[in-house]
Amino acid sequence: MGRKRAFPWRRRFAALLLLVALIGGGWAWWRAQHWRPPVEEFPVQGVLIGARDGAVNFRAFAAIGAHFVYLEASNGADERDPSFASNLRAVRDSGLSYGAVHRYDPCVPAERQAANFVTTVPRDGDLLPPVIALDKLADDCANRVSEAAVESELTTFLNQIEGHAAKPALLKLSPAFEERYQIAARMERNLWLARDWLQPDYAGRPWTLWTANSSYRNEASEGPVQWVVAQP
Repeated sequence: MGRKRAFPWRRRFAALLLLVALIGGGWAWWRAQHWRPPVEEFPVQGVLIGARDGAVNFRAFAAIGAHFVYLEASNGADERDPSFASNLRAVRDSGLSYGAVHRYDPCVPAERQAANFVTTVPRDGDLLPPVIALDKLADDCANRVSEAAVESELTTFLNQIEGHAAKPALLKLSPAFEERYQIAARMERNLWLARDWLQPDYAGRPWTLWTANSSYRNEASEGPVQWVVAQP
């Protein structure tokens, strides 16, 4: 009889444990979504914005502590972020520092990509150094592209867009791209690395910018954005 009476209590206790786990998991998820590095350690922070983020209030980002914004601008040889022009006009009145990002395609010749960038991003002495996002590998190119060719074409592209910007570029390296091509050790450029919540170390040398939360929820935007900090 005593054993039979114990079963409901065991079920209740198990249910209570499950409830505690769900509450704890929900709190951890909420904290992760709203986390950004403390300003005491990283006083200069910012955000990466593209068309996927919809309408953006840059003044609101400045109000919650952003100091800079990078705008996705061009992709490969002929794609442009449809929000770049309007975002560029808006960010100029926000008080934020701002720059442009090109997503590099190793399947496409450097000259065509450079032409896309320089016709999309105007010459502007106020722009931050241009950023080259390196995440696409050459594995799916229609014609085989060797690792040496990837490095050579990337060098050509950098020379051309740096001449346009009159500033050295930053390399926004994904872990997969760096693992395959070891670009951080081959090119003397500042690095932008990404890793949620923990500082990245996959490039083998210090980063300049860090995407610290790729899904940062905040009061300044309807959806999550990529929150970025600068090396102090």
